[in-house]
Amino acid sequence: MNVPFVSFEPMHKEIENEILSKFKQMYENNWFILGQEVENFEREFSEFCDTKYCIGCGCGLDALSLILRAYEIGNGDEVIVPSNTYIATALAVTYTGAKPVFVEPNLDTYDINPDLIEKSITDNTKAIIAVHLYGQSADMDKIKKIAKKYNLKLIEDSAQAHGSLYNGRKAGSLGDAAGFSFYPGKNLGALGDAGAVVTDDKELADKVRAIRNYGSDVKYHHIYKGVNSRLDEIQAAFLRIKLRNLEKWNDNRRDTAKKYLNGINNPKVIKPHVASYAEHIWHIFAIRTEGRDEFRKYLKDNGIETVIHYPIPMHLQPAYKDLNFKKGDFPIAEKIANEVLSIPMWYGMNDEEIKYVIDKINRYK
Repeated sequence: MNVPFVSFEPMHKEIENEILSKFKQMYENNWFILGQEVENFEREFSEFCDTKYCIGCGCGLDALSLILRAYEIGNGDEVIVPSNTYIATALAVTYTGAKPVFVEPNLDTYDINPDLIEKSITDNTKAIIAVHLYGQSADMDKIKKIAKKYNLKLIEDSAQAHGSLYNGRKAGSLGDAAGFSFYPGKNLGALGDAGAVVTDDKELADKVRAIRNYGSDVKYHHIYKGVNSRLDEIQAAFLRIKLRNLEKWNDNRRDTAKKYLNGINNPKVIKPHVASYAEHIWHIFAIRTEGRDEFRKYLKDNGIETVIHYPIPMHLQPAYKDLNFKKGDFPIAEKIANEVLSIPMWYGMNDEEIKYVIDKINRYK
């Protein structure tokens, strides 16, 4: 049997007629930039996230960059980010001219460890970006107390957390602002690149809305040196269709994760830990094992596709050699990078596929 790491087919088959019908309507309408579909999606997604405002943009990286720019974070400033996440979180800080300051994760949840944040705060620190990695929220109440104590902005990187809950509250509604990605592989994915900022802060929302559109508040009047990062009208229309199905799709992923958690019993494999405060949406089901590369080859030989999220921690990436870090500086991030492996997780996996993955993992010696 072959089990792909991800398949869009079950999801897209269910909504195919709606998608094609909507595309035809959009094609005939001949309005492709910042129209009614974007406005509707922004309203609907802000309601989904329990926030007052949503501003669509080009991608998740842009969402974080727009928030930082709107808060006027830049040269000479520092922003705390997890040492274990996708590089986009740090790049958003770099693009503003500020410096990303890495803080190690909790080895159980892989999210930033709140107990390690304070010692990294300096007079130059302006914000903390908490990443809800793999679909599980960071420990936001602890982080929020620290942000309040030092008068820092608290930004959520919710790129993998569409519908994730923290003590019953939606990811995106837990800090000052949040950035979402709608990359196709996300739980709520567009059919191309797309992103959004959500917030309860009207001043920030108005500023982000202008900056994303060349810094313009009204056409040909530019109050900021902005960028072109607008949510595409067609992608907004597709996202509206998908958003109506998201809770059902997330529930299905939770069912699959439950089967994995109950079924995998190989002592060589460390299963993901679900924190008591979190309702995970399982964007990624990440296990850990020593000798990961051999284990991955074994799964591949048995037709099971896997992905490593992420094989090189940010402080060892060539892009950040200017920060002068070396191997061993962030041992927890390095340990995760050396051991982590993401196994198949997608809406519509059938019991046969799930049982096959579990069986092959349990048989590994």
